[in-house]
Amino acid sequence: MDSDYPLEQTPATRRRNKVREAILAAAERMFAKEGESGLSIRRLAEEIDYSPSAIYKYFGSKEELLEELKDSFFERLLDQVDRVSATKLDFHQRARACVTTYVATATARPHHYAAAFSSIPTPEELAVRRQLSWEEFIATRKGQAFKILIDLVEEGQALGVFDPALEPVKAAKSIWASSHGLALLMIHMPILPDVQPCPTQTDGDFVAYHADIVMRGLAVPAEPPHKNGTR
Repeated sequence: MDSDYPLEQTPATRRRNKVREAILAAAERMFAKEGESGLSIRRLAEEIDYSPSAIYKYFGSKEELLEELKDSFFERLLDQVDRVSATKLDFHQRARACVTTYVATATARPHHYAAAFSSIPTPEELAVRRQLSWEEFIATRKGQAFKILIDLVEEGQALGVFDPALEPVKAAKSIWASSHGLALLMIHMPILPDVQPCPTQTDGDFVAYHADIVMRGLAVPAEPPHKNGTR
């Protein structure tokens, strides 16, 4: 994680941010060693020589800590996507880069990503999340990343590249789901790209192939289907 902070931050804020990052880095290391079951506020306090009460000043629970790991991932993802957007790539290249950048960002720090998405929310947590409005969601880093996908679908439709019948939000969810699924598969099954009868692919080639498949699924149909389902 970056340790550089804006110059306008006070020394106290910089110290707090550094401690927060140290806690998250320790959580990532612990998850790598012991999995989710080994990750607790008490064990985390032992790992970085802090008291549990000190850590609770930053994170009220293990669940809150895992949510922050998610948020940290999406912060890095947005930074990478911004770099892609700053280049002069054409639409097709940028669209594929949305998928490949997500997977690359996730697999660059596999234990962080696996830890961030390791827990299943409780009914109580789901009830709280369902109260979040669309505007509140889009204001989060996760929501900002999702909005990029929605904008991408709408841009593709405006350019005549993507199927105009697609519902942008649903299409964006599908892109996200496929990217997330591939990232987790490559983290938990790192030999996945090698499992094939033909010569071995590099991870990058495999992810690029997947991105091509996703884009084809969004493309304008070559020929509209007839009412009976045939072409």
